Formats: sequence, structure tokens, C-alpha cells
Amino acid sequence: MPSTKYQLATPVAQEPHSIATALRDRIARAERQFAAIAPEAAAQPLAPGKWSIQQVVGHLIDSANNNQQRLIRLQLTSELDFPGYQQDDWVRLQRFDLLPWPEVVALWLALNRHFAHAIQHADPACFAHIWLHDDESLTLGFILVDYIGHLDHHLRQLPGYERAM
Repeated sequence: MPSTKYQLATPVAQEPHSIATALRDRIARAERQFAAIAPEAAAQPLAPGKWSIQQVVGHLIDSANNNQQRLIRLQLTSELDFPGYQQDDWVRLQRFDLLPWPEVVALWLALNRHFAHAIQHADPACFAHIWLHDDESLTLGFILVDYIGHLDHHLRQLPGYERAM
């Protein structure tokens, strides 16, 4: 199984300390990146028919929430048949576009800081536990490293990524 479906900015080992450290690195980088984005710019779609920056960050909030569920649940059982989520519907129904930009950023930062804490203290023996999803068997270790790759993917799409490095 590959280490992630996404291209990582830097390699990450499938163990708690490395993943938590990588997530904290992305949090610090994203905080600098988001701070440079004006609320008016955050509210504008990235392209016609696409999400705004604010909605992309909302999607990343959903991703953090869903992956935190996987982290906790897969430490409680060795195999889990747990649904994915319909990302467009989640973003649409939560109306991240109606929240103030600083509130969206603060929520993303708080969730990810807590997620990094939970990863740091996760049982590494559970990283081989399996999530059954869409005819795939994904290990918890893969899911967490893939989350880092997913963050990298979306942060690269947003303005200021290179300056935040």
C-alpha cells in the first residue's frame, strides 16, 4: 500500500510522533498562509463553479473531524466498516461561506492542534487496524499519513503557499 494517495511535501513515517510532527508543521505553515488572506479574498470562489478559500478550509475542517473519528474508533476495534462522507454536501450544508473568515481559521487551527495531540498519544499497535471503505482496506497508519498529503494538496491550491514555507 502506498504511503498516501496525495503527494507529500515531505515524507512522513506511519508512526504517531512523525505524523503529529508533520501535522504541527502544516498547522504552523497554514496559520501563516491564512493570516495573509483578506476576508474578502477568502469569500471569493477560486474559479467559476469552485469553492472559495473559506469553503476549502471548511472542507479541511470536515476532513479533520472525519479523520479524528477514524483515529479514535480504530483504536477501539481492529476493523471498522465506517462510511466516508459526501464532501460537497458537507460543505454546502454547514455553510462555511456564511461564517466570518477568522472564525473558520480559528476552528481549523483548534481542531488540527487537538488532532495532532490525539495522534501523538495514539497507540502505534493500532496503526495496522483496518477501515473497510469502498471495497478497500485502509490501515489507520495509511489514513493518517494520507490526511497529511490531503492537507498538502489543498494548501498548495490556496494563495500564499510558497510564502508560508
